[in-house]
Amino acid sequence: MIAHIEVKSRSSFVGGATFGNTGAYERIDGVASGVLDPLHPGNRGIALLDKAPRNAAGLVEYCSDFVLLRPVDAANGNGRLLYEVNNRGRIMLFANLCAGAAGNRPATANDLGNALPLRLGFSLLWSGWDPGAPKATGLSLDVPVIDGVTQAIREEFVSGTRLGVHETFKLAYAAAGPATVTMRRTQTAVRIAVQSEMPDSRTVRPTAPIATGSIYEVGYTATKPRILGIGFAATRDIVSHLRHRGADLLGRPIEHTLAFGISQAGRYLRDHIAQGFNSDEDGRRVFDGVFTHVAGIGRVFHNTPFGQPFRTRTRHEDHDFPEIEFPHSAAGMDDPITGRSGSLMRGDATDPFLIETNTSTEYWQKGASLLHTDPLGMRDIALPANVRTYLVPGTQHGGKAGMPRDNGPCINPRNWHDPMPAIRALLVALDEWVVSGRTPPDSRVPRIDDGTLVSAETVAYPAIPGLVRPHAANDVSPLTDWVSPFAGRHYGALVPQVDADGNELTGIRLPDLAAPRGTFLGWNIYKAPYPEGELADRDGTFLAFAATEAEQGSDPRTSLAARYPADAYAGSMRAVTCALLRDRLLLQEDADRFLK
Repeated sequence: MIAHIEVKSRSSFVGGATFGNTGAYERIDGVASGVLDPLHPGNRGIALLDKAPRNAAGLVEYCSDFVLLRPVDAANGNGRLLYEVNNRGRIMLFANLCAGAAGNRPATANDLGNALPLRLGFSLLWSGWDPGAPKATGLSLDVPVIDGVTQAIREEFVSGTRLGVHETFKLAYAAAGPATVTMRRTQTAVRIAVQSEMPDSRTVRPTAPIATGSIYEVGYTATKPRILGIGFAATRDIVSHLRHRGADLLGRPIEHTLAFGISQAGRYLRDHIAQGFNSDEDGRRVFDGVFTHVAGIGRVFHNTPFGQPFRTRTRHEDHDFPEIEFPHSAAGMDDPITGRSGSLMRGDATDPFLIETNTSTEYWQKGASLLHTDPLGMRDIALPANVRTYLVPGTQHGGKAGMPRDNGPCINPRNWHDPMPAIRALLVALDEWVVSGRTPPDSRVPRIDDGTLVSAETVAYPAIPGLVRPHAANDVSPLTDWVSPFAGRHYGALVPQVDADGNELTGIRLPDLAAPRGTFLGWNIYKAPYPEGELADRDGTFLAFAATEAEQGSDPRTSLAARYPADAYAGSMRAVTCALLRDRLLLQEDADRFLK
């Protein structure tokens, strides 16, 4: 529970700008101090908590940073709290959902993009859950460190991709002794020993230049693990505290709570539900509604000794780190590989309404099909009434407004298709579901029974000149602390089938895909100096249609001039946009933007 909240600062948010009928917002930065009883049933699942130092009352202490945005005039708010799980200490909501600027301290109203949650009247909350997040983000978590515990672990480093260029490797934990380093060019290549030195217990420096895109694996005996799993309790406790005892800080009582998470943060929310943390210490539901975006079937490598929650498993990187764990789906089923049975949900009053959205990338890299099929990918399954899942076809993992259109590290030009108009509409739908019981649109996903969900090898791509397709999708298999007890056994992950243009057939087909100007794919292929031919970490592909029949050449796809004579393009856009608006998969303001 939260024992004390200290407010560090209060300030007018972005210069006192106003947002629709809600008006101006106030920003509150502070620290929430919590205590945990290791014997409480709600805390017993936290790894290493029984070994933590305790205070005079026999409780384990922790401190979490938080940032709260609340309407200055609380009466203008909607009485609901929207909690965004930070991603490695980063606030993602404004840059992604709102098409604004990146950063944890927006300075102007323009940095907030369309500011949708503020215009809707939500109070917004972020708090620390990851002790490894940089303190400079203002969203860190301080938890006990356990002395006298060691374990042989490994880490992986790839230079030039998701974590930037490496000149040295910074370890997650202090090493008790020397480290060994190997390198392999691809995930399936043979490991080669690499000479290295250690300037200190947390730093490894290969003596030869680090090869861009290659996989470096560092093995060492780690010491002093942090109790990472307290992060789940910290989220649970601060949200429950504000919900039931936060009226003074928020200016009014909270009626409902929603959670939103992108990528790692979405995987964290899936784990939050599965591990029972959507029930507070008094047995009350924490989040009424949960929205995960681009989480696939993933969890986080977090609530375990020497966990590494920053890992994210793909075809090339972090492939052999824990992230995939049964149950994958909110539907109850049996797992023929592990012999387990279960569901992501708990089956009681603490279960939230759940919306999960994914792009094409999560089907190719994150096993997203297993959200709505059996574990072997043999049949479709029905989701519970409190769950919806959607594919936003032709979009990529990090898709948002203003994505780059060059090739970057890839062979094919990159995908610029923005999935966020659908995400905005579904966030509004989740809010309505929670508040009034109005059900969201039915799930829209590819299916086995109608041929829109298939194996990667049978996707019917047209023979587009220059298109290089991947060898296969990511294999998905259970892992426990880096060691698979089910070697060679994989779940039946499938991918969406495509039409004659190479665009995926089903899901929420936004106007840019439903009235296309090219082929949008959720995958791309690395080029040198990256490992040539490997499935890129998270980049997608866009291949434009020829402008005229004369320019079409051997491209089997119809040219723009032939498919959209006269004003046919505007008519197609209008029809698609109106249908999405009618189905509550697009907000009026986004429909207006598409038509403009």
